[in-house]
Amino acid sequence: MKQRFCLVFLCIFTLGLAQNEQTAAIDKVFEAWDKPDTPGASLGVFKDGEIMYARGYGLANMEYDIPNDANSVFRIGSTSKQFTAACVVLLALDGKLSLDDKLSKFFPGFPDYANSITVKQLLNHTSGVRDYLQLAYLKGLRNDDFYVDEDIMVWLKQQKGLNFEPGSEYLYSNSGYWLLGQIVAEVSGKNMADFAKERIFDPLGMTSTHFHNDHNRVVKNRASGYAPLGLGQYAISMTTLDMIGDGGIFTSINDIKKWDDAYYNNTVFPADFWPMMTTNGILSNGEQIDYAAGLIVEEYKGQKVIRHGGAFVGFRAELLRFPDQKLSIAIFANRADADPSGMADQVADILLESVLKEDEKEGESAASIPDADEQFALESMVGTYRIEAGVELEVAVVNDSLQMTQSWNGSQYAVARVKGNSFQIPGMTTITFAFSELKNNAIQTLTVYQPGETTTCERVNPVDLSSIDLDAYVGSFYSDELDVTYSIAKEGDALQLLFGTRAPADIEISNADLLSANGTILNVQRTGNEVSGFVIESGRVKNIEFTKQK
Repeated sequence: MKQRFCLVFLCIFTLGLAQNEQTAAIDKVFEAWDKPDTPGASLGVFKDGEIMYARGYGLANMEYDIPNDANSVFRIGSTSKQFTAACVVLLALDGKLSLDDKLSKFFPGFPDYANSITVKQLLNHTSGVRDYLQLAYLKGLRNDDFYVDEDIMVWLKQQKGLNFEPGSEYLYSNSGYWLLGQIVAEVSGKNMADFAKERIFDPLGMTSTHFHNDHNRVVKNRASGYAPLGLGQYAISMTTLDMIGDGGIFTSINDIKKWDDAYYNNTVFPADFWPMMTTNGILSNGEQIDYAAGLIVEEYKGQKVIRHGGAFVGFRAELLRFPDQKLSIAIFANRADADPSGMADQVADILLESVLKEDEKEGESAASIPDADEQFALESMVGTYRIEAGVELEVAVVNDSLQMTQSWNGSQYAVARVKGNSFQIPGMTTITFAFSELKNNAIQTLTVYQPGETTTCERVNPVDLSSIDLDAYVGSFYSDELDVTYSIAKEGDALQLLFGTRAPADIEISNADLLSANGTILNVQRTGNEVSGFVIESGRVKNIEFTKQK
């Protein structure tokens, strides 16, 4: 039986792309997962309406040694947003709603700011509505806690304000797309899962695709999600949450091709459908943003691309389209440390080498970073490196390897030395971490190189606390918008933040009025000389007030 599965595991499907240097180069991108004892991904390359290359890497299910292939069904996270947008656009073309309709038209129970938020702004992530996933975290809920749509509606209606004035800025918000899903249900009179099946999936013959709004539903060919624990160990990483709109699509490589085909040969949707889907948003100051309707429309190395990634629990996804070349790349992964967006770029670099030009802003690769005169010890790299206030990378040595922890979401990943003092996540060559400036046996600078961006992070050195009275911060602080109490406690010569059932988080003091913990910034408020509260910023949530309790 084991031998049979190995034969299936090695099976690939190609059309128009021979077993040559290109296929070998593509397989090299997935080399770390190209084995029968690890989760991995499924890849689809579509060219001129045909499957150019399709292959599975690693296992869809580790318990039964079932390999990934083009029929494996993955949760695709936020790559789902284009299907939510499609439902909204179809209703607009039906004349059932307008993209200029206000949020208050559909949900009059919202605060007055809903009178200023349009459907179009929800589509473009320019509404300012706070992200419900971040609100759940700030309320003290854990990743495995259960809540339902009715809870989210209550949370959003409790928000007294927005992250910013609608239309003035772009900030990705899962709440906006969850609300769009609720609008589809309100206008159509049916759950968006049923609406999408009727208007999109059935007409396109996408028999393996659905909005997953029932976690008890049996899904044929489902891939399980996994989170790497290190040393070849994995934990199952799934969810019981039933929200759709911001995510929730389950699909396969073979099915997503049918959606991609509809872009080039549209016989199902109205003529204005794709132009509406791919029209970039415009801010109130006239600036155009890259986000359209559930899709990012931008350039990659001189070529127009239409794309969107996704990440939720143990799944990662990317659908990347080069419309002028009629080439699309889909990568669906069932491991939480995957970078399918970067991998899709690498596959594109291989297939479109003759037409792509190097981006002047391209981040340096490990190969282009000069060798260091001295190879630093791992212990010298241990510490906290600040990207910006409250946003840090924690570097530790675990089992003789470096482990990084992101303060803003708690994600952890191991990195391996690839050259000198440069490190990469195994299987992810698009991001390089380079350590430099050794002083007093401690590295002072961590530089992160990635496509289009280079980020310099400075070591966080201890703040002189001799002039700061830690006792002044101790107490309980309440937010009626979150309906939660945060406690600040003093532990020795340090402060800790406690809320919900989460483990206490160490508080970093940047100065007397700026604290941070696990990526959440606390801007201290005072009445006279007394601490009276704080205003928090945390990822996709800003400006939530906490008041000190007497």
